[in-house]
Amino acid sequence: MRTITIWNEFRHEREDDEAAAIYPDGIHEALAEIFRSEETAAEYEVQTATLDEPEHGLTEEVLDGTDILLWWGHEAHDEVAAEIVDRVQERVLEGMGLLALHSAHYSKIFKRLMGTTCSLQWREDGATERLWVVDPGHPITDGLEECIELPETEMYGEPFDVPEPDKLVLTSWFEGGEVFRSGCCYRRGSGRIFYFRPGHETYPIYENKEIQQVLRNAVEWVSPREGAPRSFGERA
Repeated sequence: MRTITIWNEFRHEREDDEAAAIYPDGIHEALAEIFRSEETAAEYEVQTATLDEPEHGLTEEVLDGTDILLWWGHEAHDEVAAEIVDRVQERVLEGMGLLALHSAHYSKIFKRLMGTTCSLQWREDGATERLWVVDPGHPITDGLEECIELPETEMYGEPFDVPEPDKLVLTSWFEGGEVFRSGCCYRRGSGRIFYFRPGHETYPIYENKEIQQVLRNAVEWVSPREGAPRSFGERA
């Protein structure tokens, strides 16, 4: 059984009535329920961690036992301690999978792993989004139709200052005409990383069944793989 740790700032849901109405127990709990369903309960052990816990809930023991880490952040990126960023980066390089969700593009850990600003354009106006499958043969898009339509969402637009993805599997179009690379696959060291754009806190994005399917597929894709051992340094 693999262990999923879902990390969330858990600030909006305590400070904003609109976010609290949609995610009363926090975005982390809404995400956790996706993997506690009858379909996946036998495959995963699910735990959560939040910013205001000691060590942000990401102790060495927690991370050593984590196979896949989901990260949702938005307003408090700067409060994440450098020590924890170092700890997560080390685990990703060792093989732990990472899903960076929505505004986690600005998280310290994602920017560290990308080596760029990860900046973009945005507009919060409740626009319609069509999330197009541009790689229908990829495991992350398995079981999806040609696009996912979200009636209300926050717009993210290009340019998106990230390295060219190893694979781009989903591209967004917004009714304002903007486009965005919304499903980006990377590898760093032995770890796999997936950036997935939808998930603004004032829209019930994570209740959408197709979005849930993407998340389930992505967790499978980033899961650690067995492989030849890696060794560095001088050989005897």
